[in-house]
Amino acid sequence: MPASPSTARAINDRLALRLLQQQGPLTAAQLKQHTGLSRPTVADLVDRLAASGLIQVVGEAGEQRRGPNAKLYGIVADRAHLAALDVRTEGVSVLVSDLVGRVLGEASVPIGGDTGTGHAVEQAVALVERVAKEAGADRLHTVGIGAPGLIDPATGELRDSGGLPAWHRRLVAVLQERLPAARVTVENETNLAALAEQRDGAARDRDTFVLLWLGFGTGAAVVLDGHLRRGASGGTGEIGFLPVPWTRGLPSATDCAGGFHSLASSAAITELAGRYGVTAPPGTEEPLGAGLVRAAVQAVSAGGAGAGDAGVVPVGVAGAGGAGVGSAGGAAGAGSAEGGAGAFLDALADRVALGVASVVAVLDPGCVVLGGEVGHAGGEELAGRVEERIRRMAPLPTEVRAGVLGGAAVLRGALLTAREAAQEVLFAPFDR
Repeated sequence: MPASPSTARAINDRLALRLLQQQGPLTAAQLKQHTGLSRPTVADLVDRLAASGLIQVVGEAGEQRRGPNAKLYGIVADRAHLAALDVRTEGVSVLVSDLVGRVLGEASVPIGGDTGTGHAVEQAVALVERVAKEAGADRLHTVGIGAPGLIDPATGELRDSGGLPAWHRRLVAVLQERLPAARVTVENETNLAALAEQRDGAARDRDTFVLLWLGFGTGAAVVLDGHLRRGASGGTGEIGFLPVPWTRGLPSATDCAGGFHSLASSAAITELAGRYGVTAPPGTEEPLGAGLVRAAVQAVSAGGAGAGDAGVVPVGVAGAGGAGVGSAGGAAGAGSAEGGAGAFLDALADRVALGVASVVAVLDPGCVVLGGEVGHAGGEELAGRVEERIRRMAPLPTEVRAGVLGGAAVLRGALLTAREAAQEVLFAPFDR
């Protein structure tokens, strides 16, 4: 059935707003070109959107040419202010932006493991309020939060997960209490990282891929046919609990020790690096596991200078806690020409490949992005080694890419979701 006049106007207005969001300021002629609408229709929608306070004249096109200049229309950026939070076990980072995503303020605060729940929540909320005030955002419209753990698909709430600080769950409720006019949403940190890598990073050309998060802990996000898949209980991608060989035992329902987490978490990577004599340069600000991987990559790139072969444990020998992991295809051992740094990366690639191979066998995504601080630090060097092992381990062609955004992907993803949520409200059809 043909759309009613009011429905058609709403569709056209929404289309124009999306174009202005994605491409920036446009003239009426450019809107006509991109939408295929008639000149009178475009003129009407521009008048409507300007009258509603959603768009305004932000400049002129053709200022270098003779003759009349065309007005440039853009979204009213300060129509709404947004906040994004990256909540980790050791602290929280906050970013405040306008409606078009321009960052107005950003800060972080560490929160120690011995900090009480009430004090930890107050530190985090106070940070949000301070950054918003300094950014000139008197009233936040939407707050997007990225946090580790499971998100209940029915309620959208962060579920109680073993091993995570109690202040994580309390933070969402307190933020909503202190910011009653704002809409507060929470999403799993790895899912947000995947959305950010798809929009602005390594998976921009992919509508089906898996992001394997390698940071303080491990996780995975699944994007199929352009849609993020969360699972029946919100637990899609809890790969840290994946049972794998070469660990001390099996994971439990409340503890991922013994699962893939025991092989690829930051603590496991740090222990593995020690066995190969790999050390991080002093003064590095990134997490230790990522710093060690980056140091190894740099040593290999420099021609193997660095740790050397002395005291290196062969890759195929498993020690306590899965210190050495042999790959199904037989990875390079301690005698690698790249020295200890290269052998360390080989051993790490063996471990990461176990998780990637499991994902590939079940989902056949065609592309796996190694995200998080460790995936970013490993770059193409680590991704290439993992991809080479997957070619031997799985019959399904799979490209392994290094994440572009690293740990910043969570905050970027939280901002993207906050902006989408705000626009759903502000760009919604209204009576005209």
